Amino acid sequence: MKFQDWKPFYKEIVREMRYDVDSDRKSAEILQDLLLKNRNYIKVSYLKEILKGQRAYVFGAGPSLELALRYLSFHDGVMISADGATSALLEFGLVPDIVVTDLDGCFEDIKRADVLGAYIVVHAHGDNIEKLKEYVPQLEKVLGTCQTEPLDIVYNFGGFTDGDRAVFLAEEFGAEEIILVGFDFGDVVGKWSKPHLKGHTRIWESKRKKFEFAQKLLEWLKKNGKAKIKRVVCHPIDNVMSECYIEG
Repeated sequence: MKFQDWKPFYKEIVREMRYDVDSDRKSAEILQDLLLKNRNYIKVSYLKEILKGQRAYVFGAGPSLELALRYLSFHDGVMISADGATSALLEFGLVPDIVVTDLDGCFEDIKRADVLGAYIVVHAHGDNIEKLKEYVPQLEKVLGTCQTEPLDIVYNFGGFTDGDRAVFLAEEFGAEEIILVGFDFGDVVGKWSKPHLKGHTRIWESKRKKFEFAQKLLEWLKKNGKAKIKRVVCHPIDNVMSECYIEG
């Protein structure tokens, strides 16, 4: 997604979510300074090497994620986890190839994925400046992203939430097929979506708005991107079994 295509979406997001553009820009600048100071940033070519022409599984932290991880195999593609979904993959013995995060998930799991070989795509926005300062120096392989104008080593590939940003990233680096896992967009938040919440909780207004923007952006990408985008659907059969399949 080119910045001129992203800009109208961003303006609408800022207006609806009441974000501060100056704070978003400041966050991007701070992220770039941290990456230059710690020399822990990676080249975009690293991600292109593993994604170009491949199937990419993008894991969101929706309620169906646990069922999908239990009943399906994902070893035939590149695994990209969105923030809290990283904890779920690790719990099931899977190490994501790429983690896309604004550092809102369990950092110990994000750091563990980094140590185990994952590339960490860290997003800068006005509300996570302190987390950037604390956590970015602890990571080894970081690609920086932002939601304002891109900087020299902080990029903007489009997307708003960790989940849809991960999809836009897969498209940017040439994935041929993108499979969405744990993307439910319902009225229940999955237990891995917010680590401080126990079990599932009813969704709150800001989360609902974020889901709406994410869905709108994914619909745009389906029409304008090159990759085929599909979704994993899971239906519980009884208390023991479930049916999960890729919906074309």
